[in-house]
Amino acid sequence: MIIRSTALALGLAVLTSGMAQADHHMAKSIKTANVSGASALTNAKGMTLYTFDKDIAGKSNCAGKCAANWPPMPAKASSKNEGDFSVLKRENSTYQWAYNGQPLYTWIKDGKPGDNTGDGVKGVWHTARP
Repeated sequence: MIIRSTALALGLAVLTSGMAQADHHMAKSIKTANVSGASALTNAKGMTLYTFDKDIAGKSNCAGKCAANWPPMPAKASSKNEGDFSVLKRENSTYQWAYNGQPLYTWIKDGKPGDNTGDGVKGVWHTARP
């Protein structure tokens, strides 16, 4: 009986630690939703994600005040690339999700899930589309 209880406890501990690790996966962080009548990428809270024309594949060129207005879609150092989604390390040593190499951001002026007010800002910000 003690051996079974110990084995059960050990199994639950392994399962629980695996679940905690799964929280770092893209699937929990980025979703696809209907935004302004078209499919778009959103964060887990349903906030629209955007790309920036001045970025280059795998590198963000949005820092400082830009990043304050366009918060990078955060990733963990332990996050893993998944399909078209990758993790990039920013110059400030934080991590950010990218789609097809393009870093992803939210926009501070979007107030609720489904808002898409950042699309087209200054001609360089665009809704991220799958």
